[in-house]
Amino acid sequence: MNRFKRCLIAAAAAGFAVMLVAGCGGGSGKADSSAASGKASINIIQVKSEKEADLVDQAKKEGVVKVYSITSRVAKAGAGFEKKYGIKVEASDMKDFELIDKVTTEVKGNADGADMVICQDSGRVYGELLASGYLENYIPADLKGDIPEKNQTPLVFAYMNKVFMYNDENGKPCPISNIWQLTDPSMKGKFFFKSPMQEGINANFLTMLTKPEISDKLAKAYEDYYHKKLELTTPNAGYEWIKLAFTNGLVMGSSDTSMTESIGVKGQDNTAVGLLNYSKIRYKDKKNLALAAADNINPYSGFYYPEYVLMVKGAKHPAAAKLFIQYLMTQEGFKSWSSDMGTYSGNTTIAVAKGDKPLAEWEKVLVGDDPQYIFEHRAEVEEFISQFI
Repeated sequence: MNRFKRCLIAAAAAGFAVMLVAGCGGGSGKADSSAASGKASINIIQVKSEKEADLVDQAKKEGVVKVYSITSRVAKAGAGFEKKYGIKVEASDMKDFELIDKVTTEVKGNADGADMVICQDSGRVYGELLASGYLENYIPADLKGDIPEKNQTPLVFAYMNKVFMYNDENGKPCPISNIWQLTDPSMKGKFFFKSPMQEGINANFLTMLTKPEISDKLAKAYEDYYHKKLELTTPNAGYEWIKLAFTNGLVMGSSDTSMTESIGVKGQDNTAVGLLNYSKIRYKDKKNLALAAADNINPYSGFYYPEYVLMVKGAKHPAAAKLFIQYLMTQEGFKSWSSDMGTYSGNTTIAVAKGDKPLAEWEKVLVGDDPQYIFEHRAEVEEFISQFI
């Protein structure tokens, strides 16, 4: 039994799909948080919002904030925070599954761990950490008007996207215009994708492909490309695409960076396509690669996902954690991320990087997360995938 399935069973036993109680302004309470499906909700503990002016003195007395993060850039942001407030940021960089497991263990054991986290993998964050009360939501009072309601609970630090990327040396077009081309014999061994067993967000994307409304669009795209109806050997078109892609020589790498470099090296006859972090497009100039992103693939050009910034239950330095969360949600605090395309602050007053499109434009062509659906169905999708790995 895989890790995710064990966690699913444990969370279900704890009563994951529960009704929500609306939160009020005073003290800790429950905050509304309906999943994207709109069919179910979970309990999310809402920490009282405070203004920066009311936090600074207590935060300085605490003197430090401990952070677990899936992005190493938090260290650079922490240096700016320390310079501004004199409060040290102790940041630990870790993989998404490591962070989730570590927080779970430490909160259960009442250990002196992190005060706050920057985390991803929405299904597990919702189902294991938020539903269990191990993570708590904090919305900076000064920024509430700048953060859209949909990004407030849980608080979205940023959205990231992964899009189909290819080698465009000498003006070469993208080798595909339809996602089903990745299952063609002509593309055998030419589709690069980070192993979903190593990164939860990729497993989440595959899970979302099996959601009925998305699967229906995949079925329509199949008809558009092959001019015939899809004959299913699996539950739906999402599962069918997964099966055919994985059995067509899928190249499962361990790093989006290395796969980007393999695809983008100049001077090669390369017709490969990778579903990669769009932020890697910066390597076009920094590493002299031939790279381009395709934003018109039928029916989807990739996916986007949230990174959350949340407090840990029982934080030993709560005021410092609140203040650092507020800092990260400002233009100054987001500076370490805002220069690269493919990263979009949850605070929509912060402009996207030069040359990029607003997230609202990407949302039209990308698959988004539904944390509730992911949590309920990822284990079965992972079991399905395991037969092809």
